Amino acid sequence: MSKADAATARRVTADWAGRFGEFDVWKPLRLMRRIGPVVQGITLDRTTSGDGYFPTAHVHNLTREFPVITLALGQRLVGSSGMQESVRFSRHSDDFMDAAERLAAQSDLSLSTPPAVAEIAKEYISFAVSQQRKGHPPAVDAVEDGILISAAMGDRALTEESLHIARELVGVWPKSRLPLDWNGSGAWISNLEERAANVNQLTAVIEGQVVFHKLTKARVV
Repeated sequence: MSKADAATARRVTADWAGRFGEFDVWKPLRLMRRIGPVVQGITLDRTTSGDGYFPTAHVHNLTREFPVITLALGQRLVGSSGMQESVRFSRHSDDFMDAAERLAAQSDLSLSTPPAVAEIAKEYISFAVSQQRKGHPPAVDAVEDGILISAAMGDRALTEESLHIARELVGVWPKSRLPLDWNGSGAWISNLEERAANVNQLTAVIEGQVVFHKLTKARVV
């Protein structure tokens, strides 16, 4: 199967934008909208061979400086077999609408009505807890993101609740699987508390990231 040229990528992107009118086209094969300190996106992630794409719902936290828009909490379209499913560019016109409907149904965060910021923050924390229960590597970044997102919105109750969960998680995370630059559990918690308390700094980072990632014209909901 042939790879998609620029014109095909634009057409495919436009078709998905037509289905998900609550999102804006950010780049070819990428849709997004901004929800406070978070970007929610739909990315049509090219397959390794380049002849198709994986429809993927995801979010990105703007409260930390990062060089790219991440696919955090990414959920690729899953088929009836439970395996990730791609759409071939050659079959796009026939298959994309069904794929879009199924992605919307499978996404934990709504792709129609914008989810509340608190809901997104909780999803980060829930992901981290789930990773720990499954024996996967500690989801340090997800915990930080959940806390900083709620802090940036001034939700002190949720921030404190999330910090409590962070303290519990750090007590059971295996030290051998923590980041190489880990400075200790106490130092990590203290740093998180300090960052969460400095709402002005978080706001400044968000504003800087909006400019850096060229999101000034992105829809804010």
